[in-house]
Amino acid sequence: MLPTFSILRPTTLDDALARLADGEARIHGGGTDLLGCLHDGVFATPTVVSLGNVPGLAGISPTADGGLRIGALTTISEIVESGDITARYGALAQAAAVVASPQLRNQGTIAGNLCQKPRCWYYRGDFHCLRKGGEKCFAYEGENQYHCIFGGDLCYIVHPSDTAPALAALGAICRVSGPNASRSVPVESLHVPPSEDPRRETVLEPDEIITEIVLPAPATGTRSSYRKVRARASWDFALAGVALALRFDGDAVDDARVFLSGAAPVPWRATGAERAITGQKLDNTTIAEAAEAAVAGAEPLANNGYKVPLFRGLITDQLEAIRHR
Repeated sequence: MLPTFSILRPTTLDDALARLADGEARIHGGGTDLLGCLHDGVFATPTVVSLGNVPGLAGISPTADGGLRIGALTTISEIVESGDITARYGALAQAAAVVASPQLRNQGTIAGNLCQKPRCWYYRGDFHCLRKGGEKCFAYEGENQYHCIFGGDLCYIVHPSDTAPALAALGAICRVSGPNASRSVPVESLHVPPSEDPRRETVLEPDEIITEIVLPAPATGTRSSYRKVRARASWDFALAGVALALRFDGDAVDDARVFLSGAAPVPWRATGAERAITGQKLDNTTIAEAAEAAVAGAEPLANNGYKVPLFRGLITDQLEAIRHR
């Protein structure tokens, strides 16, 4: 049962920002995560600020420098259906295509997908965990088969977004508006690790709004991809996923960006794998070294050690696939 709250429908961005000034209101874009959290009592709010009537927050359009602008309220389905994104930003198109179910892709927005709350059953359940203001992470000694193997200091969630690692690999930037100024936040810097603050998911302040995501023009020779492994192929969050954005110079990798999903509380940059393939041809030896480097330092919990070989195999498979494109 949903709690009682007021719904405000501002018609300008300035009005929407003003409605968020007290820090207690919540933003409504597509609502696929917000309404679930309110229904389940994950948090409460006296006011929901709907952005649906604010102009300029949806749509996909080219930028002056050859990149692409995606409005914050653009639905995941619109991203899947964009020929421009499919042709030039394969990792994002593939990631969007495996988000949730068709119904949720039709309703959910790109900014909402970046900012969604964790899917940890302790956080979503009747547990006063650390992320909700309690004193401990129940997953550490509890049922943790779906939890993180990297970056789990204090809180052991995995970030649930598929589009976040893809956008981070592609070098995307979020444009953020606040009451006094606007700023740009790289997607790879948007999320907050538990070691910095176990009660925040993003660097956004309560009175800030993502207005658009900007993708740079792909460099010549860039190939990108995203793939995730999930328990149910029809609809599920990633047990393990990898986003690749590799720039080739001939047969050799000139630059590499590798981000993992289902691995950590934030989209996890696999810098070891990047180093292993940069400047190298993607032969069997290099790929094996990259896959091993990607899982170096993993710290699985009692029930999720299977993720280590799963990531190793997934990265091997995806690097082999991308070298033949």
